[in-house]
Amino acid sequence: MEQTVWAIILGIAALNYLFRVTPLLLLSRVRIPSLWARWLGYVPVAVLAALVAPEIFLNGGVPALTLENKNLLAAIPTFLVAVKTRSLLFTLLTGVASMALFNALG
Repeated sequence: MEQTVWAIILGIAALNYLFRVTPLLLLSRVRIPSLWARWLGYVPVAVLAALVAPEIFLNGGVPALTLENKNLLAAIPTFLVAVKTRSLLFTLLTGVASMALFNALG
């Protein structure tokens, strides 16, 4: 039983490594056109927005654009700090502090 578990873990690790390294090896010698490279630069931002937006604007799948939505309230100063400073550290600290404050207040 224990050997089977270790075999599964090692097999998954090997496949994971293979799937992550193969595109790097294949595409390392390919020159990507500048338009594609610029377009690919927006992918991380779009993925992050897709992950964060439902947490901010929805509550149980229902739009929650009220003053009772702590996530939305905390996102406002966090967004402002992100735009003003462009600092990940200050943005994260503002977000954590805002959530702590809004959770403490009610």
